[in-house]
Amino acid sequence: MAILLSDPLVHAVRLLDNGDPLVPLPFAAHVSVRTGLAARLTLARSALPAGVDLRVVEGYRSAADQQAIINEYRGELRSLHPDADEVELTRLYSRFVAPMAVAPHVAGAAVDLTLVDADGVDLWLGTKIDDTPERSGGACFFHADVDDEARRNRTLLARVLGEAGLVNYPTEWWHWSYGDRYWALMTGARHALYGPVRAPVAV
Repeated sequence: MAILLSDPLVHAVRLLDNGDPLVPLPFAAHVSVRTGLAARLTLARSALPAGVDLRVVEGYRSAADQQAIINEYRGELRSLHPDADEVELTRLYSRFVAPMAVAPHVAGAAVDLTLVDADGVDLWLGTKIDDTPERSGGACFFHADVDDEARRNRTLLARVLGEAGLVNYPTEWWHWSYGDRYWALMTGARHALYGPVRAPVAV
């Protein structure tokens, strides 16, 4: 069973923010992330085979936007699981959106991304980005049983991003992070590098 972002182990990770600013990604200027993550994404992009590129959909997300996603998805889950208590609802929603206290996007430490071909057309990775576990029948989980094409593309994505130092959140094949509490737990780092950001984007 994968460790979820709601797990106390994630919340217990120490945070010593190193102060890296938010910057626009050089190859996706509409997306902002911490400088350490930007450098690693650029490195990962350079390791892709000819004719394949990264398409980054989202990086930094405000606390207000994060809370709105939590509220909407928690409402859907409450309808599907009317007997679930708040602890169970938090566990369920954390498969798709992080609790605010440990949210990697709010720290500028995560991206949602996919692979595209030379024409910018998305490659097939088994589901659309942001397909919930319910909508995808669980196929959004990185290690789900998907077809050969999706598995090849997920393996390629994992190779280049993993070699660049990012970690995947295993319930979302498209979500990769660096420097947040989940990253620290998964890599054995002594502490997380990035906490919530409220500063403006550096220019």
